[in-house]
Amino acid sequence: MTVRVLPANVCVASDVELGENVRLAPFVNLYGCRVGEGTRLGAFVEVQRDARIGCNCKISSHSFICSGVTIEDEVFVGHGVIFINDRHPRATNADGSAKGDADWELELTVIRKGASIGSGAVIMCGVEVGAGAMVGAGAIVTRDVPAFTTVAGTPARVMHSRTTGTQDSNSSDERIS
Repeated sequence: MTVRVLPANVCVASDVELGENVRLAPFVNLYGCRVGEGTRLGAFVEVQRDARIGCNCKISSHSFICSGVTIEDEVFVGHGVIFINDRHPRATNADGSAKGDADWELELTVIRKGASIGSGAVIMCGVEVGAGAMVGAGAIVTRDVPAFTTVAGTPARVMHSRTTGTQDSNSSDERIS
């Protein structure tokens, strides 16, 4: 078992799985999650229980990765990216009682290998961002993003698609959110 020396002001619960050479900035909060080898997490990043982050990812500062999110290998997440896992958030039930774990439905989100998510983007629950896709800064994504496609805006729209490194000039206004 490798003993890790953590930076000051980092909270890593005992149930967290950290791969080799994971780098954590100050004020990171991790519990019940898995972070793959070579991944870097910036300051003020929180990763919740049952979230999975692959190898060689970069998660920039002030990002929130909630339960139900899977981030595959080599993904870039910009500053202040927010993932959402509850489509109908409420503090209380109809009878006024506080909502508990059984009172809402967790929706899964997957970010595929090599995707990039720009700073300030909001990724709604239940979506998949395809391999090599790019989400523009500030975009709000509520529908799947195809592999090797760039989306931007509010709501996010397809800006262009590419295949195997070749860019198409598809600048349709097709809504994907």
